[in-house]
Amino acid sequence: MGAFARQVNKKMKTIIKNGRVLNVHTEQYENKTVVVEGDKIIDLVKSTDVVGKSDIVIDAAGKFILPGLIDAHVHVTSATVDLATPQLPVTYTTCCAVKNLAESLQRGFTTVRDVGGADFGLSMAVSEGIIKGSRLFYCGRALSQTGGHGDFRAATYDGEYGAPMQSSATTIGQIADGVTEVRRACRSELRKGASFIKIMAAGGVASPGDRVTDTQYSGEELAAIAEEVKAKGTYIAAHVYSSKSMQICLKHGVRTIEHGNLLDEETAAIMKDKGAFLIPTVITYDSLNRRGAELNFPVESIKKIGSVRVQALEAIRIARKHRVKVGFGTDLLGPLWEEQSNEFTIRSTVENPMDIIISATKINAEVLNQSGMLGEISPRAVADILILEKNPVEDISVLTNSANISAIMQAGKIIKNTL
Repeated sequence: MGAFARQVNKKMKTIIKNGRVLNVHTEQYENKTVVVEGDKIIDLVKSTDVVGKSDIVIDAAGKFILPGLIDAHVHVTSATVDLATPQLPVTYTTCCAVKNLAESLQRGFTTVRDVGGADFGLSMAVSEGIIKGSRLFYCGRALSQTGGHGDFRAATYDGEYGAPMQSSATTIGQIADGVTEVRRACRSELRKGASFIKIMAAGGVASPGDRVTDTQYSGEELAAIAEEVKAKGTYIAAHVYSSKSMQICLKHGVRTIEHGNLLDEETAAIMKDKGAFLIPTVITYDSLNRRGAELNFPVESIKKIGSVRVQALEAIRIARKHRVKVGFGTDLLGPLWEEQSNEFTIRSTVENPMDIIISATKINAEVLNQSGMLGEISPRAVADILILEKNPVEDISVLTNSANISAIMQAGKIIKNTL
């Protein structure tokens, strides 16, 4: 996958002193000095301790130090909000991906999980430093049944999915029907370095031919997908809205519920019992509701937003009540990527700031199977570090303005430093 392949000068030593470091396990700030060597945090000591010589010393007096943020639901290759748009040149979508990744990093997201569209080439470019952007985990192209959330063919078109009727959605998803096809699709994406498999297990807002309450994929198909990911020691992420669809997915071992807007109490209890994660993406509905029409989001899709937008926040309340692990995602398309950090403020209407920060760090690291490596500031963790001017626990909107981020370190490399 190459997510950690970036070459860093192993002898470079950086000390960050006098700051207040967030411990994501105790959810408390600690007066600690962070010692970084190469791409790792090698020590975390009391501010009064002497740590010896270093190549770089950053004085973070009066500042707040957080782990790099993680967005667990993105589409980095998205160039437009209308996925039915005729397929754009790969060179253009690649340039959009470079822009999205670079701007995401400047907002403090040192890592993102792409759930449809990105591939090993983009991941390699980031890992090798060719692209300066968020570290990239990816699933390749998501799996969709015919007529499912990944099928953007017009009802008037009766040909096969693909040329000459390709749309921008074909970079995000692929059609796979039946046990044989879903096995082949899983094996193909895993062969190309996917760290998980994404499935469209229900209808969606952006897809023209289904309803958000539709269930998609049969039990036999889901069982085959589950068997393939188990063989590779990875997991399934499922695009899903209704509780009925969620329960079907959970029965077949789906680990992360993407969106999950129509979650109910019964399903939340099942999620808790099975250790599944909810990855809300509240900002995408809010932004599409406000700006979709001006960006040519289809009228049919705008109508669908009303059926899930308000419930997105209610789903988070229910999940928290049942102690479901809640991650952090955004799912923004095209020009709406600029609203990525607004997920923090919109969720603050139902959650406290600390819970949201933990979602975007510790919990999302667990989603990525990177606990102890990402999403925390501790010895042996990757040195992804943010230094903030103000305390986001007191005011979560601090994270919505990059001017409040004094310094960004990714894998030991200083990306930004205004101190």
